[in-house]
Amino acid sequence: MNILFAGTPESSSRILESLLKIEEVNIKGVITQPDKRGKRGAELYQSYVSKVAKSSNIKIFKPHNLNSAGFKQDIIELNIDLLIVVAYGRILPTWLLNQPKLIPLNIHFSILPKYRGASPIQSALINGDSETGVTFMRMTDDLDAGEIIDIFKCKISENDDKISLESKLTKISIRFLNSVLQNIKSSKIQIVNQDDSKASYCNKIIKSDGLLDFNQNSQSIFNSFRAYKEWPKSSFLHKEKLIKIHSMFVSDKKSDGNPGTISNFDRNGISVNTRDKIIVITNLQFPNKKIISSSDAFNSYKNFFT
Repeated sequence: MNILFAGTPESSSRILESLLKIEEVNIKGVITQPDKRGKRGAELYQSYVSKVAKSSNIKIFKPHNLNSAGFKQDIIELNIDLLIVVAYGRILPTWLLNQPKLIPLNIHFSILPKYRGASPIQSALINGDSETGVTFMRMTDDLDAGEIIDIFKCKISENDDKISLESKLTKISIRFLNSVLQNIKSSKIQIVNQDDSKASYCNKIIKSDGLLDFNQNSQSIFNSFRAYKEWPKSSFLHKEKLIKIHSMFVSDKKSDGNPGTISNFDRNGISVNTRDKIIVITNLQFPNKKIISSSDAFNSYKNFFT
């Protein structure tokens, strides 16, 4: 099968690597996001998918305009059987979805129609879900609304965060990808329409989402921490300083003050009041500083927090 692959983050690159190991698969090209400049603006960084494609001598496309004549002609000339999309990060135009002889296949990290959109993993964690999954679906013009080919479910543990849960879902995708491709090739798939009445949507995560709201209950705060563990990371304001949280837990103690106020500070952590229980911050980071433990924070910033 001649395949065109579209994806950007590390999870996509791992799925691309698994495709390269399938004997019947021929990756004709890869579409990924354009290179981005680093924080200091000097160096350009390519996506994870771009790195894998480059090391495997696969033709790479990084279009700024998906409807440009040149890009369109290049894709048409590939003569692909299948388009596989995994977290590419942009909506694909209709002409591109119409290119594969078989189908345009999307691998989406949720149990559709739940969490259509850009942040299904984070949404499952924020909402405290106990289960999620991977949906293989036929892509359409509507956002994540295409017919379902197959769904593989996954339990969410209490300790899962964005990084660990994405790794689980990536492994599930890799495990079942070849069998799904073989079923598509042999026309053995039984597609099912989504129930649009049960659809829910999730937005793209932005940096300000990481700012915690201590007026919430402790479990909701901890769920947000889990969801934003990779980016933008959870943070809180104290004396006009935005401080990132790198580890925390919910204690058994009930809050004894207004939400957001510090109940106690010692070497074991910064205890912060919420709507119900106290949360304890054990690793933190001041702006432009290294990550430190609560013990180090107690030695260096005791007066700041008390």
